[in-house]
Amino acid sequence: CNLCVSTLSYTTIMAVEFDGGVVIGADSRTTTGAYIANRVTDKLTPIHDRIFCCRSGSAADTQAIADAVSYQLGFHSIELDEPPLVQTAANLFKQMCYRYREELMAGIIVAGWDKRRGGQVYTVPMGGMLVRQPVSVGGSGSSYIYGFIDSKYKSGMTKEECLRFTADALALAMERDGSSGGVVRLAAITESGLERSVILGNQLPTFFSA
Repeated sequence: CNLCVSTLSYTTIMAVEFDGGVVIGADSRTTTGAYIANRVTDKLTPIHDRIFCCRSGSAADTQAIADAVSYQLGFHSIELDEPPLVQTAANLFKQMCYRYREELMAGIIVAGWDKRRGGQVYTVPMGGMLVRQPVSVGGSGSSYIYGFIDSKYKSGMTKEECLRFTADALALAMERDGSSGGVVRLAAITESGLERSVILGNQLPTFFSA
């Protein structure tokens, strides 16, 4: 129905690989049309112990997909009797997003660490394509920061450099995209586990604004 308004995560999400793991981040604003339905949404969704996804698009669609993939991956891990691969999780997202591409509005970034390939970032845009990238950004705010990412990203960054890079990029997107806002949620995933942090709105990096 064209009159129905769903809750949408017009958003900014991001993930970066580094030697030994990945950094993921997202803003926290969820909108329903022009109305901000939630200012502190957590868009960094755990799929397994060391595998997360960042969600953009329809909040209902992306949450349903994440729940289904987490369920399947849990059984897969039990069958293997070992932690699942990040690529396996990404392929499950790809299959579901492609199969239901006409019904779903979901853009997903899958990121995590496994013992075979270390830190990995996979992008599953709307339509169900799958590609591995050293850095990935998505959501409505991404169009404002591609130039920043192209100019500031460099291979071989440390975990701390990736955290700073991600925080700066998200802050820039939130400053210019009306559908992104709230706080910045960050997470670093390594062999040792998960480290999460939050940057509040009044603590975000600031940049010159004419």
